[in-house]
Amino acid sequence: MKSLLIIGIHGFVGTNLVKALKDHYEIYGLDIISPEQDGVIRTFSWDDLENNKIPRVDAIIHLAGKAHDTKNKSAA
Repeated sequence: MKSLLIIGIHGFVGTNLVKALKDHYEIYGLDIISPEQDGVIRTFSWDDLENNKIPRVDAIIHLAGKAHDTKNKSAA
């Protein structure tokens, strides 16, 4: 079975993408939060990325982005 890493997995698009793909792929996530989600083997943190703890995957889908910063607190 092919494996995916979805960055921003717990957002609106990521959550719905997991529902569509979970029966066809081994899915891992990378996000700032890590609740359990049906169809996701494990959600990693950014610290895990820096420490090379994320397994090799066949494809990466990047969905993370700046959103809901209505008070403009983000530096980027």
